[in-house]
Amino acid sequence: MRGAPTILHLDMDAFYASAEQAAKPSLRGKPVIVGGLGPRGVVATASYEARVFGVHSAMAMAQARRLCPNAAFLIPRFALYRKVSDSVMRLLHTLSPLVEPLSLDEAFVDLEAGGTEATVEAARAVGERLRTDIRAVTGLTGSVGLAGSKMLAKIGSEQAKPDGLVIIEPGTERDLLGPMSVRTLPGVGPATAETLRRAGIHTVAETREAGEAELVRLLGRAHGTSLFLMAEGRDERPVVAERDAKSISAEDTFDVDVTDRTRVQLEIARLADRCVRRLREAGRSGRTVVIKVRRYDFSTLTRSETLRGPTDDPGVVREAAARLIDSVDTTAGVRLLGVGVSGLADYTQEDLFAQAAQAAQAAQAAQAAHEALEDAGHPPGPERPEAVGERAEEASEGAGKPRHWLPGTDVRHTEYGAGWVQGSGVGRVTVRFEEPWSRPGRVRTFAVDDPALEPSEPLPLLRPDEGTGPAPQGEAADPSPDGTADPAEGMGQGPREAEGPDGSAGAGGGPGQGQGQPVTSRP
Repeated sequence: MRGAPTILHLDMDAFYASAEQAAKPSLRGKPVIVGGLGPRGVVATASYEARVFGVHSAMAMAQARRLCPNAAFLIPRFALYRKVSDSVMRLLHTLSPLVEPLSLDEAFVDLEAGGTEATVEAARAVGERLRTDIRAVTGLTGSVGLAGSKMLAKIGSEQAKPDGLVIIEPGTERDLLGPMSVRTLPGVGPATAETLRRAGIHTVAETREAGEAELVRLLGRAHGTSLFLMAEGRDERPVVAERDAKSISAEDTFDVDVTDRTRVQLEIARLADRCVRRLREAGRSGRTVVIKVRRYDFSTLTRSETLRGPTDDPGVVREAAARLIDSVDTTAGVRLLGVGVSGLADYTQEDLFAQAAQAAQAAQAAQAAHEALEDAGHPPGPERPEAVGERAEEASEGAGKPRHWLPGTDVRHTEYGAGWVQGSGVGRVTVRFEEPWSRPGRVRTFAVDDPALEPSEPLPLLRPDEGTGPAPQGEAADPSPDGTADPAEGMGQGPREAEGPDGSAGAGGGPGQGQGQPVTSRP
C-alpha cells in the first residue's frame, strides 16, 4: 500500500436528485426522490432534503412515499445523467490516465500515474481544483477522498459528504478505521457481517484483534486473509483503467405477476430488442443469449443458448430468447423477466447465410410481437429505476406520443416552450414550464393527447451562451410567476419545504450545509 495520498475517490453528491434539482428551479431546496414509480419500484437517489425523513437509495418506493409524502417523485433521466457523467469523467482524465469508473457518479483516480507529487499538499491542491472544476462544468457538487489506497479513499469521500474533501494521511489509518463498523470494509455484506457478529466481532478494531487465523477459520482462507489485511488498513488493489463488461442485459419487474403466455413472449421480444440496442451502443457483440425468469414465489432461474459466433443482430437474439422462454413453465406467474448477452466480443463472425435465414424467420414474428404489444395497453411498471428511464426514452424516440406522461419527463409545447411533467391522470397532464437557468415557472394542464405537447430531449444544466450554473441548491426556490410555489399544484405530487429538527430547510446534512464547506484533512 502506498503511504502518500495518491488515490483519489470522487463521489457526486446525491447525483440523480441533484441533477433534477439543478434542471428544475422549482425543486431546489425541496425533497426530491428519483426511482421506479410503480408499486414495486425502488429509490435510486434521494436528495439531502428527503434524507432528513429517512429516505435512502435501494428503499422500496412505497416506503419512501410513506416517509416523505410531499416529495417530488420523478423517473430517472439517464440521457441527462450520462451527459453530465461524461463531462465529469473528462475532468478526471485530465488528472491521470488511470481512471476507474465505478458508475455514472463515482470513480477512482491514480494521481501518481498522472505525475502528481506524492505529498499531502499536492493531493489537496488537486482535490480542491477538481471540485471547483466540477461545479464550473456541471453546476453540481462532488465529494473527494484522498488516501494511499482505494478502500481508504472511498471512506474519505463518504466522510466528506456533501461537497467536501477529506485526506487520510499516512500513519493514521488504523486509528481512523478502529471504531468503524466492520461493514465499512469492502467485501463485508450482510452474511459475512452476521458470521462475524455471532463471533462477537462488530468493529474494524475487533476484526483486527481477532487475528488472521480466526478470520480464516470463520470465513475461509481467501476471504479471511483479505479481510484481516483491510482491517489493518492495507489494500493493495490497483486502479484499473478499463472495467470490461462481461455481459449486457435488460430486465423488467412487473407491477402484477404475468400469467398470460402471449404476454410473456411479447415482453421477452421487447427486452431482447432493448438488450441489443445496449449492445450496439457499446460497440459489442456476444455469442451467448441468456434469459432470466423470477417466478411468483421469488424463485429465479436462467436459461442460455450459445450461438455459432458473436452477434449483434436483434432478430437472432430475439429468436434465441424466444426458444429459451418456450422451455420455461410460466403458467403460475412471473414477476420479472430479463434478456442478456454474454461472451462479448468487438466483432461478429456468424455464418452470414445462417444469420440471414434466422433474421428472416424472426422478422415476421418481431413485427407481430410489436403490433401486439402496441395493443396490449399499459406496459408493466419496472422495479429498477434504470428501466423506468429506458421506458421514458423509448417513448420519446417513438413517432407517436407515449401512453403515459411520467413525472419528470421532458416535454416541449409549441407555445410555452420547454417544461417537465409533474403528473397525469384522468386524461390530463400537468406541466411546469421552466429551464435550468430560469426562475421557477408556471404550471399548466393539458389533455394527454394535446397535439401541441411533445416529448423532448433534456436541456443542459448550464446556460449554453453564458456558461453559468443554476442557483445554489441550498437556497429555497423563488415563487413561480403565477404565485404557485408548490411545483405539483393540484396534482398531489409536489414537494414542500423540508424542515429539519431545528426548522431549517435541508437540516441534517442538506445541500445548504455543504455549499462553501471548508476543505478538511482528517488525521
